[in-house]
Amino acid sequence: MTLPPRSPTKRRAVAILTFLALAGLNRVASARSEAPQLLLAGEYRPDASPPLHLPDYWISEKLDGVRARWDGRQLLSRGGHILHAPAWFTEAWPRLTLDGELWGGRGRFEDTAGTVSRLSPDDKAWERLRFMVFDLPDHGGTFSERVAAMVRLGQGQGITQSGAWLGFVEHDRGDTQAALMQRLDTTVRAGGEGLMLHRGEATYQSGRGDDLLKFKPFQDAEAQVIAHVPGQGRHAGRMGALLVQTPEGRRFRLGTGFSDQQRMTPPPTGSWVSYRYRGLTEEGLPRFATFLRPRIDVELMVP
Repeated sequence: MTLPPRSPTKRRAVAILTFLALAGLNRVASARSEAPQLLLAGEYRPDASPPLHLPDYWISEKLDGVRARWDGRQLLSRGGHILHAPAWFTEAWPRLTLDGELWGGRGRFEDTAGTVSRLSPDDKAWERLRFMVFDLPDHGGTFSERVAAMVRLGQGQGITQSGAWLGFVEHDRGDTQAALMQRLDTTVRAGGEGLMLHRGEATYQSGRGDDLLKFKPFQDAEAQVIAHVPGQGRHAGRMGALLVQTPEGRRFRLGTGFSDQQRMTPPPTGSWVSYRYRGLTEEGLPRFATFLRPRIDVELMVP
């Protein structure tokens, strides 16, 4: 699918709208179900010892979208909120549990997040998205068997037409370390975020482990905002850095990667943000940590 480009003005408007929603403005209660039990990715390390036997893994592109689950009736966010897609978007989808990513194309994360976070769906905006399925949580078989089942679903075998807005992520068998590095480089140069490695013999188990690994040029993680550190110099009068805390309880300052707009309306205390970094210090703190974005669980919905 070829996705039409957005104008810079429209992209900025959507990004600001998304940020304001996540900052706690225009708060509207949304329907919520029990949060789905998701399989989460660990980090692939090329220097791991012993090294991974890559032919045991399936490789796919890591899509930079909004994680979601189709429970056979509705789309749910990572946090369990109902995502208000137009009825036509999910029409004729199979009555199966599907794990995937709402995706608007490479480099369009902010637009995608702005679209799915609205309580009143915008048909034109949803037309630019697809739900890209990468797993079948209730299948019961190994991932290799689930890949085969996804191929059959994509071909429409045994189900009604899946609809134009439902896609399936392509998976290929792993090869050598050199081939994996080349694929990562090609993907990133083309605007992709990175790769996913999924062990072929693994069953679907919720939580984070080594059965599913992400491989990117940089590492990323999440932390909770503890406080806003006032800025100095050119940042006087606005946020200079965020004091954040990792899930393990380690605190550090996150001071780069913010736009001027984000410094004026920073993520609120108590919210979670994503950051990228390159390795850890001896104290276990991230090196060269840079703000990436507010974490998108669609916890705050926009009318």
